[in-house]
Amino acid sequence: MTQRFADLKKVPREPAARLLAGANARLKTPLRSPVAAPVSVVLAELDEAEAWIDMLRLLSVALPPRERVWWACLAGRDVAAAAAGPGAAPPRLPPPLAAAEAWVFKPSDAARDAARAAAEAAEPFDDTSLCATAVVFFDGTLGTGALAQQPAPPGVAQAAVFGMNLISLGLEGQDFTAAANRLIDRALDIARGGNGRGGAAAT
Repeated sequence: MTQRFADLKKVPREPAARLLAGANARLKTPLRSPVAAPVSVVLAELDEAEAWIDMLRLLSVALPPRERVWWACLAGRDVAAAAAGPGAAPPRLPPPLAAAEAWVFKPSDAARDAARAAAEAAEPFDDTSLCATAVVFFDGTLGTGALAQQPAPPGVAQAAVFGMNLISLGLEGQDFTAAANRLIDRALDIARGGNGRGGAAAT
């Protein structure tokens, strides 16, 4: 197995298939790996098949909640920077993205409620609302207080993170393969305990 997928200490030791099933997610690429194969082995096989979208999908369910949201926030920054235009000053973060980052830096019920409020008040075309959505449902429940007793739809937080990365991947003017691997390398860096900025676009 390539060293690219070694030492992913933040990733659970559970089989990749179990993590995907728990998040109601599927890969489109047929796998040769056994059902019990860990995430690193499946990632290496998908990499060999150049199945970049499936790699993003798997990483969206393999990263722990806080790390997963941060990965989405970096993609959200890509989108905010692209909206500002080339050569523009770093943009002010959209409220949903700012709220999601605040939760990453200091998780709390108050920060989670703020993310919900930001997602609900987001402008219609503010894709960074996906970052806030990933915060709201990060633990598989509908929220805080009484909502903490109600299960969220399986995989909704993971799907929001996946979606945010797909939007970043779809930004104009990018080479698809290079852009996909930049997003993947961000997640891998985060999975090793890094901050993911080694593969982040300048914002």
